[in-house]
Amino acid sequence: MEQLIKLATQVGERLKASGETVTTAESCTGGGISYFLTEVAGSSAWFERAFVTYSNDAKHELVGVKQETLAAYGAVSEEVVAEMAAGALKAANADYALAVSGIAGPTGGSDDKPVGLVCFGWATKLGVVTETCLFDGDRHVIRFNTIAHSLCRLQSYLESQK
Repeated sequence: MEQLIKLATQVGERLKASGETVTTAESCTGGGISYFLTEVAGSSAWFERAFVTYSNDAKHELVGVKQETLAAYGAVSEEVVAEMAAGALKAANADYALAVSGIAGPTGGSDDKPVGLVCFGWATKLGVVTETCLFDGDRHVIRFNTIAHSLCRLQSYLESQK
């Protein structure tokens, strides 16, 4: 918990210093990334808004994921998180967007997409980067690691932009 607040604070400090904003589009974390970002005092200066897009309909309606993409690749895919991140960036008119979709378990996994599989998308006006990770552990651990990974990657990117 303390580690995530520290990461969120670092992200916030960098965004505040640059006058930039961030938004999130979250599925398997159910708003957990946004929770930690808004735990930071003064986050209203750099945290734009959050989209909790747990269902496929929410992904489509709130952040513009195409029905064809969902049908072709499934909700847990780099193709979907790329569209989630790009759609959230546009809808929020933010500078950065984080998107996650995964299988936190304990059920819902398959041979192709096991429990612990999480797809990530990070978007800027320059484009979208995606990544897939497989985390071990129970639902709580998978969600915690998803939040930590999202914030770590954003923080690293922001630091590289100095």
